[in-house]
Amino acid sequence: MEGMVRMEPLFGGRYKDLKVLITGHTGFKGSWLALWLTQMGAEVYGYALDPPSDPNHFKILDLNVKDRIGDIRDIDKLKAFVGECKPDIVFHLAAQSLVRLSYSDPVSTVSTNVIGTLNLLEACKSESSVRAIVNVTSDKCYENKEWIWGYRENDRMGGYDPYSVSKGMAELMTSSYRRSFFNLEEYGKTHNVLLASARAGNVIGGGDWAEDRLIPDLVRTASSGEKVGIRNPLATRPWQHVLEPLSGYLLLGWQLLDGHTSFASGWNFGPGTESNLRVGDVIDQAIDHWPDIAYEITSDDRAHHEANLLMLDCSKAARLMNWKPVWDFDETISRTIGWYRRYYEDDHVGSVGDIHDYVREAQQKNLVWTE
Repeated sequence: MEGMVRMEPLFGGRYKDLKVLITGHTGFKGSWLALWLTQMGAEVYGYALDPPSDPNHFKILDLNVKDRIGDIRDIDKLKAFVGECKPDIVFHLAAQSLVRLSYSDPVSTVSTNVIGTLNLLEACKSESSVRAIVNVTSDKCYENKEWIWGYRENDRMGGYDPYSVSKGMAELMTSSYRRSFFNLEEYGKTHNVLLASARAGNVIGGGDWAEDRLIPDLVRTASSGEKVGIRNPLATRPWQHVLEPLSGYLLLGWQLLDGHTSFASGWNFGPGTESNLRVGDVIDQAIDHWPDIAYEITSDDRAHHEANLLMLDCSKAARLMNWKPVWDFDETISRTIGWYRRYYEDDHVGSVGDIHDYVREAQQKNLVWTE
């Protein structure tokens, strides 16, 4: 890592001293977003359940975040907290985010992801300070036909498993509130809120210890000298570093805060086609960076349906927002596995360094949010 870069001027300097609420801040993506925002000088608030794993990225970072532990389905507690912190912008990431868990607990999955989103939108509707909302869903919100081309923002919502369906429903809920309560034609007249949604692919990076995810499973077993069972090594996914979609969310939030109504819609933030790789290829590259990783192919006749192919078309974000990825897959897997290896072998947390290196490379590419 080279020297630190100035963070405050990023995204037009819009986040310095801004009040930002992150739901799900104790999770993987939420903790990285909280870190980046605090680095930019934002006043960060968080609402989430207790950290979902031990170790946990958010706890390790020990950030100066004013937070409340609570269930997104508890609308009274959520409304009270939104009223206390009076955020300018809300990033909604709180969710049940595991596909296989949605099969064993569909009720909790749907109630968290759908009713939780409804509660968040209601809480924001009741608080006059809120000017922008970014609802983070998933690439699995689309009706997956396993096409060889990527899904665009106007493709049909749907899904096979309860998780995917819940994310499609959350998208429909977002669209409904944008029409019913945050109507663009009434912006600046009857309300001052711009609402958008953001969809990303398989996100990896240091600090994720969730169950039943490829990279966390690989590094857990590497640290313990065991083998991880791999169910579907031929499944193809779009892999990206966690900072990639976060840069998209922050860029989108900047445009909403500046009152650009054309950005109040759905957006894909995914990697280039070269990062659409099979699970087996990802594992092989991970082993190159940490030879202790070991795996075996397993089969389960009772296994639930899992998609074999899923990709995003991000041309809308590229054309209209000038958003582009920074790290290719080689850099992404190197950064990710390197983060965990240093953590387990040296007790080193490389998150701040990764953010500064990411920003530095984005500046070298003259990306719009670094100007």
